[in-house]
Amino acid sequence: MNIQTAYHGSITVNDEDLLSFPQGVPGFHEEKQFVLIPLEDNNWFQILQSTMTPDLAFITTNPFLYFSEYDFELDAANLEQLSNPTTADIQVLAILTVKDPFNESTANLQAPIIINTANKSGKQVILTNTNYRTQHQILAQPDGKKG
Repeated sequence: MNIQTAYHGSITVNDEDLLSFPQGVPGFHEEKQFVLIPLEDNNWFQILQSTMTPDLAFITTNPFLYFSEYDFELDAANLEQLSNPTTADIQVLAILTVKDPFNESTANLQAPIIINTANKSGKQVILTNTNYRTQHQILAQPDGKKG
């Protein structure tokens, strides 16, 4: 299938690479299908691209690369919506807000994207009763701390 993308123009994606988001994502409930596009020469960032809306693309990353102590539990309802994946079948992504300069870019740890890699379903989960925020600085500040 050919799709138009925000960052790569027209690309061809394989059906087996399509991700289904049955509930859409918050703010974009009509967006039900995405594809995860790796960035060339970069293993840290991917683009979660809508297959329907070219301008709807989220820069994402594996949050554990930057926040090794990041930890949360998915409740039974969220697990059920993802068809009860095993731990090995769960991929966690954080949506980034890319800023200029890049070292001020942040990750949304309060609302991770959860993908069941076994059946290619996804969901953005909003964590409650947590200290995680929507903006955690991903790169160390000059004093060595992360925000």
